[in-house]
Amino acid sequence: MALSFNEKGFVFAPFDWQDNAVLIRADKVSTSSFEANIGLVGEVDELSETGKQPFLKLVQKGVTQIKQGELKKVVLSRKIDLEFHQSPLEVFQRLIENYAKAFCYLFHHPKVGIWCGATPETLVYITKGELKTMSLAATLPYLEGTQPKWGSKEIEEQEMVSGYILEQLSEIANGLKMEAVKSSKAGNLWHLKSEIKGKLQSSASLKDVVKALHPTPAVCGIPTKEAQQFIQEQEGYARTFYTGFLGELNLEETTSASLFVNLRCMEIKPGKASIFVGGGITSASDTEKEWTETQNKSKTLLNILQFVSH
Repeated sequence: MALSFNEKGFVFAPFDWQDNAVLIRADKVSTSSFEANIGLVGEVDELSETGKQPFLKLVQKGVTQIKQGELKKVVLSRKIDLEFHQSPLEVFQRLIENYAKAFCYLFHHPKVGIWCGATPETLVYITKGELKTMSLAATLPYLEGTQPKWGSKEIEEQEMVSGYILEQLSEIANGLKMEAVKSSKAGNLWHLKSEIKGKLQSSASLKDVVKALHPTPAVCGIPTKEAQQFIQEQEGYARTFYTGFLGELNLEETTSASLFVNLRCMEIKPGKASIFVGGGITSASDTEKEWTETQNKSKTLLNILQFVSH
C-alpha cells in the first residue's frame, strides 16, 4: 500500500520499504492500563548451535567487504525456526509482563500473517512539531550487579549510527540536539543509546522523516544503499518485516507518529515460530563474538517461547 502518512491508523512496514506497507485504519481506538509482573520467565535451557558456520562465513564476508572500502558497516542477521503450537496471545502476554520498557506488540493482517515482538528501538516520535529519535547500537549481555565495559568496536559502531541520523535529519529538522551516550538495559542485554531531539521543519512531512531514517544504520549499514544490497544478496533469506517499522500514525493529532523499529520479533505460522537476530559488523568485528551476540539476542524471545511451551 502506498502511504501518504496522512492516514490515521497503525502501520506495519517491511525492511525493504517501497510503498508496500500495510495499514490498519483507526475506526476506534481503545486504551487500558496493564500491571506487569516482571521476571516471570527463566533462562532458556540450552542454545542451539545450528546455523553457526554459515553465519560465521557471512560475517567474514561482511568484514572483507568493509576492509575493501565498499562499506563502513553492515548489519547481518539470521533466522531461527522452531516448532511452536501455542497461542500467540499467550506469547504477547508474557512479553508485556517481562519487557515493560520495550514496545511490545501482537499484529495480524491477512497480507502479513502474525508477528509479535518486544522492540527496544524507537524509529521516530513526533508530536506538536517536536521530533524525537534515538541512536541505538552495540550489545553486551546483562550481568546482575555489574556495569557493561564497552570496547572501541562498540563505541565506534554507536558513533557511526549517531552521525548518520544527525546528517539525515539536518535537512528536515532544526535545532537538533543529541544527548550524551549512555548504557541502556533492554531485557537481558545492554546497548549504547543517545536520545536525539529537534523541531520538524514546517515544510517537512511524516513521510520525509521516515524516508530519511529508515532503514537506520542500526539495522542496515553505511552507506545505506550498498549495505542493503549486500544484505539482500548475502543473507540467504528474505527479512520481510524484520527490521522494518511499525506503530501509530496521527492518532493523537495531525502530523503525529509513534514508530518503532521491528527488532526482537518473531513471525508465527501454524506449527512454527521464526525468530530473527542480527548484529552490526565493522572492520573490528570478531566472527565468534558476533555469533555470541546473536545468541544473546535470541534469548529475549526463546525464554518466552520456552516458558509458554512448558
